[in-house]
Amino acid sequence: MKREPDIFVGLDLGTSKVSVVVAERDVRSDEAQIIGVGQAPSAGIRKGMIVNLEQAVLAVRRALKEAETMVGFTLDDVTVAFSGVEVDSVMSHGMVSLGRTPRQIEIDDVERVIETAQSELSVSSNRSVLHTIPVKYSIDGNSGIDDPLGMTGIRLEIELQSVVVPTTALQNVVNCVEKAGARVNGLVVKPLVAALGALSSEERTAGAVVVSIGGGTTGVAIFVDGRPIRLSVIPIGGDHITNDLAYVAKIPISVAEELKKRLSLEPPEEDEEFEVVIRGKAKTMPIDALVEVVSCRLEELFSHHVKEILDGMNYHAFPSGIILTGGVALTEGLEGFVSDVMELPVRVGAPIVSHQMPPGMSSCQYSSLAGIVRYLVERDRHRYRYIETSVGVLRGGGYTSREPSPRRMPSFGEARGVFDSIKRAFKDLF
Repeated sequence: MKREPDIFVGLDLGTSKVSVVVAERDVRSDEAQIIGVGQAPSAGIRKGMIVNLEQAVLAVRRALKEAETMVGFTLDDVTVAFSGVEVDSVMSHGMVSLGRTPRQIEIDDVERVIETAQSELSVSSNRSVLHTIPVKYSIDGNSGIDDPLGMTGIRLEIELQSVVVPTTALQNVVNCVEKAGARVNGLVVKPLVAALGALSSEERTAGAVVVSIGGGTTGVAIFVDGRPIRLSVIPIGGDHITNDLAYVAKIPISVAEELKKRLSLEPPEEDEEFEVVIRGKAKTMPIDALVEVVSCRLEELFSHHVKEILDGMNYHAFPSGIILTGGVALTEGLEGFVSDVMELPVRVGAPIVSHQMPPGMSSCQYSSLAGIVRYLVERDRHRYRYIETSVGVLRGGGYTSREPSPRRMPSFGEARGVFDSIKRAFKDLF
């Protein structure tokens, strides 16, 4: 009997927008193809944290509905990418003996060494370990082992990265999404998926720093030898730039937001001005003064916060440089500005599967969506690459499946009509 294709569903819970991505795994190539996307303006979320549950639930529900309309079936199970301002990345070490004589390493040995490293962690009662990510293994003192299964030795060691976040933040995310009608089957921090969506395999192996500047926060992911060695969140984002412009120029937030999108960090021509209309009255503002406002906030972000995260690290470990993602990365001239501040090569990272993205969604602000799909595929293929906490311990009940709610692909008759409509909508992709 022919196996039904697997469906992956990710939900990006952002400060500016809530997005849903649906991907289908090709049974022949084992690769995932994006078949649907839905999004809605975010509400009830500030600095990546839920501050109004009812508004956030409505935003999630709208995004889910749009994605369901595109693919033609109900989305019940989702993996949620979220941010927050209290994300800690902690390294621990574990070691187990394999016996007095060399033998092959088995799954039980890998589980034991991971448990040993986890036991070294000290986490307060109000925080939870969201991810444990094996960074590198060593066998008999020889480091740099990517996958120890089947290899021979007498001592197995591991460097383990644990991502620790407030428990209440996780519970609020689960509660929000499940009140919207979808069951949460996994959680992942935004800096990780933003990096996975923007980095090629070669860049991950060579070493790179991904800086994802969203609306309320900025995520930083550091990759060395193909693995993330640190994940951090900075409580500064594009909304702070908007607020700075509104305060300095004495203009409404909505006008400042549009102005921010028009500004370039390239040196303006002498005496160049912007004109905006506020309540029917025209107002002119010198561009150089506005650029100075934006530059001050961005310089604070990179010269203080990002550099602090990289403090003590060898910049030669990042030959791929800095990859910028998120909506603010669309700012003209940002690459050169950041390169001058950080003294590293910089590029803007569009989704590595941009050819799969729907029209209009192939820019850097949608890298996280592509990254969620990549995360789900890698998690499915490699059992110990990303070890998640159990969502069950965070669930407070209250999940009510919507009707109809079977977790399945449509029947053949339904599918033919559904996929015909998808191909018409995505004709540029195929």
